[in-house]
Amino acid sequence: MLISLNLNINKIVSLIGGKKLRDEQVMMKLILNIANSDERIRAVYMNGSKVNYNVKKDVFQDYDIVFVVSETKSFLDDKNWINLFGEIAIVQEPDSRDFGWGSNHDCNYSYTWLMLFKDGNRIDLRIEVKDVALERYLSDTLTQKLLDKDDFLPEISPSNDMTHWIKPPTKEMYFGCCNEFWWCLNNVGKGIGRNQIPYAMRMYTEVVHPQLDKMLEWYIAMNNNFTISTGMWGKYFSKYLSLEFYDMYLNTYSDCDLNNFWDAIFTCCEFFSIIAKQVSEKFDYIYNIKDEENIMQYLNNIKDNLYYIMS
Repeated sequence: MLISLNLNINKIVSLIGGKKLRDEQVMMKLILNIANSDERIRAVYMNGSKVNYNVKKDVFQDYDIVFVVSETKSFLDDKNWINLFGEIAIVQEPDSRDFGWGSNHDCNYSYTWLMLFKDGNRIDLRIEVKDVALERYLSDTLTQKLLDKDDFLPEISPSNDMTHWIKPPTKEMYFGCCNEFWWCLNNVGKGIGRNQIPYAMRMYTEVVHPQLDKMLEWYIAMNNNFTISTGMWGKYFSKYLSLEFYDMYLNTYSDCDLNNFWDAIFTCCEFFSIIAKQVSEKFDYIYNIKDEENIMQYLNNIKDNLYYIMS
């Protein structure tokens, strides 16, 4: 169903002086009024959590908006038009070449602005030509049509998160996740043993911990018939984990204190072992307990100063 409105843009923009958050009704009217008033904009659709009815609404949700346009050049020649949406606190243009990003991006087809406004609202806005829109519009089930001046966007099912559902792991994916987790922990231990804490921290948070997250996604999904999404970077883990497991998960994070770091590492190892074994039982995959035992021994040897070299 298309959303219609009759609201003057200048009146809306004039309300944005303070820090009071504009509500969803005001923001949607503003977005659609801009689109209706500009002949270059032929259609509008929205993605993301705003159209995910499994997600509780809150004031931090972005407006993931797509303007389907007749061409992109005029929008890029004068970028001041984005100020119609309100007083911008900061903007990022991920397709821009000005910051070393988007070096291979063809701006003739699409372009994106990520805008945080001083009132706290955020719009992630992408403009794209019709050919690109037709492909992307059908690729994400979290999509809702808001405006179509030319009636060219196909009819789609009501917005749902099916394209974001976690998929079951293959045997190779499962084995690879386990191997990467236990193998890369040797690098974490080595970094601590050398007192190279920045290296150890990054190896842990950027390489080892994502394997825990991946295994946890499979664990959660298998207990929900693989018909759910846990969101980007586990933001919905708390919704699906028991209080005990979620508390355990949070304790896999650490500050820079070395004792706390060790506690987080061993909690992470224990938690990974628990859930990886359950996933292996579900799919009848083999869990390599020897890898776990050997790396745990290696880490304990480092922690107990058996290999320790502090400089």
